[in-house]
Amino acid sequence: MTTDSLLTPDVVVIGGGPGGYVASIRAAQLGLSVVCVEADTTLGGTCVNVGCIPSKALLGSSEHYEFTRLHAEEHGFSVGGVTLNLAQMMKRKDDVVSANTKGVEFLFKKNKVTWAKGWGQLKPGNVVEVKGHDGVVTTYRAKHVIIATGSVPSALPFLPFDEERVLSNVGALKIPEVPKHLIVIGGGVIGLELGSVWRRLGAKVTVVEYAPTILPGNDDEIIKEADKIFRKQGLTIMAGTKVTGGARAGDKVTVQVEKDGTPSTLEADYVLVSIGRKPALSGIDAKALGLTLGARGEIAADDQMRTNLPNVFAIGDAVGGKLLAHKAEEEGVIAAEVIAGKPVHMHYHNMPGVVYTWPEIATVGLTEAEVKASGRAYKVGKFPFSANGRARTMAETSGFVKFICDAATDEILGAHLIGANASDLLTEVVLAMEFRGTSEDIGITVHSHPTLSEAVKEAALAVRGHAIHI
Repeated sequence: MTTDSLLTPDVVVIGGGPGGYVASIRAAQLGLSVVCVEADTTLGGTCVNVGCIPSKALLGSSEHYEFTRLHAEEHGFSVGGVTLNLAQMMKRKDDVVSANTKGVEFLFKKNKVTWAKGWGQLKPGNVVEVKGHDGVVTTYRAKHVIIATGSVPSALPFLPFDEERVLSNVGALKIPEVPKHLIVIGGGVIGLELGSVWRRLGAKVTVVEYAPTILPGNDDEIIKEADKIFRKQGLTIMAGTKVTGGARAGDKVTVQVEKDGTPSTLEADYVLVSIGRKPALSGIDAKALGLTLGARGEIAADDQMRTNLPNVFAIGDAVGGKLLAHKAEEEGVIAAEVIAGKPVHMHYHNMPGVVYTWPEIATVGLTEAEVKASGRAYKVGKFPFSANGRARTMAETSGFVKFICDAATDEILGAHLIGANASDLLTEVVLAMEFRGTSEDIGITVHSHPTLSEAVKEAALAVRGHAIHI
């Protein structure tokens, strides 16, 4: 690639997170010249650096720690003197992150994607100015631009993040000690996952959720089962509770809450605020560019990820919707392929979601309440992991698999799992739904024995009253 072609690339991607780096690689695979702008010292964005990957590393380590302390004896062996080396656990987490970020950098080199290290600013006419860490500005005149600037955590006005005692997901991944008491404001995915990590390591954890239940938006039966399991594990859950104020004083943080009109005060040494995320449009002056935004500040994009600006695309958290890394990746592929002239579009109706607590929660499609509200006649099939042979051998019998299917056609409308390895078990259901498959399609498919996946088969059979093992 010559210097001239480098400065007039086919595609400039602003942001090197899951959406941005996947878009860059796919565009390069399609023969396009690609520059990806990323200011961080590593690629991978929030997900790889301070989100999905490090949180899963800590979740895995904390699960091993809790198993060794509490559950080893039921498997026939004792481990004495178990102690926590938090520094080593954090080092392992950092090593996992490093391996992933280096992997993305390797893929850039392999696919000849140019990494422009600096802060990108989109100018009219698809000009992207990149200010490097040395202050030098490089100007790219792109044929196409993909905005993949991600999102940032939402803060409470009276409890601004300091990442020392008042934490976002970033600070919660590097607390230097096990908290005596961690208050988690927000009972969604991030709050429950990181709250679970620190509970396993010995912290008292209180989850405060404004909605009537934790995990709002999930299937009611999943919520009920998850609430029961998490309370049994030791989480204190205060649902239907409003946070009205808070302040830090030294090493303590106080949080004022109100439930059913009754105020009270909580005190902790750390508070994690996980009340959602909002689009990050750093380097994107929407008003000056004439870029159309949605009601929540997200970039408006169609199903080919096109914005209202010519040859400007947007993907990932910047366009709102479900803030999921795999959603961003697929949107990045769509944008790259549209630029390359392929007749593709994005759809979201079979977008899976996972909560990586233990047991895991994995869902796709409509909840039972949503189907019921639509007036559509439906059938439900459920199967508990307590009746699954492999789950019994693993001593992982909590939870169930639930299908919701059209009463007339048997088409799968939604599936909701809570149990061991639910994230992996969900994939066959997503694939079936992509082909508008039925519960019968899964039910008559041979599943290996003994496997956890047999619970999926049995739940599918249960839709039509044919489950064998219950």
